[in-house]
Amino acid sequence: MTQGFELAASLAGGVEGRRGAWRFIQGFAAHWAGALESGDGWAEGDLASAEERLGFRLPTALREAYLMFGRRKDLTSRYDVLLSPAELYVDEAGEALVFRHENQGAASWGILLGGLQDDDPAVFSRTDLADKSAERWEGWLEHLSLCFVEIVLSESLHVDEELCDFLDADESDVESLEENFVRLPFPVYPIGDEQNGSRWFLGQGALLRDDAGAAIFARGRTAEDLDRVRDLIPGDWLNDYR
Repeated sequence: MTQGFELAASLAGGVEGRRGAWRFIQGFAAHWAGALESGDGWAEGDLASAEERLGFRLPTALREAYLMFGRRKDLTSRYDVLLSPAELYVDEAGEALVFRHENQGAASWGILLGGLQDDDPAVFSRTDLADKSAERWEGWLEHLSLCFVEIVLSESLHVDEELCDFLDADESDVESLEENFVRLPFPVYPIGDEQNGSRWFLGQGALLRDDAGAAIFARGRTAEDLDRVRDLIPGDWLNDYR
């Protein structure tokens, strides 16, 4: 987008496989957060200890992500929480390896145990319900590397208020979003929910996520960029004190 990092082009490569995903995250971190450095990931010994405790080897994509940037909470845990290797666990039903929690414990993300042998397995989510018998693991994203791209993008929407904002959206807001910003090449998710899923957009120095036409999150590279978003999508933005 600037300074040699083209977000949309890099993301197009990032959705094609693990290597592209890690390149995208590396570039995104450098230009929207802070460059990755040695020490930002967990040590091999941390992963080995987790594997010994769990009784199985972690998927390649999970190992690579943890080794590369797993300790960078600004990229992975500003809002929802990426579990540390020592916190990884198999759910009570023995169906999935859980690696991420919603910030208030209302949902979890995991890998079905049957997919652990895949290098880059699918990711599933489960909502925490009062009726535990009704809880089901539902498809989230096709690959774990895609999920980590989504994690890094989504966590970037929760930095300082001067750079981030939220809008309870209506149909006209979504129309303004689609008219003024470019849809990014990231699949709608959860899997198979084209009508009610999340979509990503870019433009005017800002990154935006539309959640089923009901909510729009925006992150500007600068406060001025965020103000332009508010002007292009007029509405009762949560953090707009102008």
